[in-house]
Amino acid sequence: MAAGEERRSASSTPSTPCWQLEDFVVAQECGRCSSFQAKTVPECGPTGFVERISCTASKRDEFKSCRSAVLEAHIFWRFVGTMMCVAAVFAVLVVCRQRVLDRKALEKVRKQIESI
Repeated sequence: MAAGEERRSASSTPSTPCWQLEDFVVAQECGRCSSFQAKTVPECGPTGFVERISCTASKRDEFKSCRSAVLEAHIFWRFVGTMMCVAAVFAVLVVCRQRVLDRKALEKVRKQIESI
């Protein structure tokens, strides 16, 4: 019975990454996956970035998907720039619309004064 339990725990260990179960050390910082890694390492799929993890208790090296801080900053500033451009366009549209409404109001007042 103990051999069956050992077999079950040994078979369940590969499906669960060691970094979820025990302490780990980052052996290689987060970096972009190479074309070879993208095809062979499933952790590259979600983000395109991976870091190598060294688990302390089991002494295994595994890969972990990660998000690049540089890429995140680039995406953030692109978003901010896009929102600033959209805000500028709508500000110009508001000013133009206000001028049109002001002209219509002045024309209406002028017609009322002429009819007196």
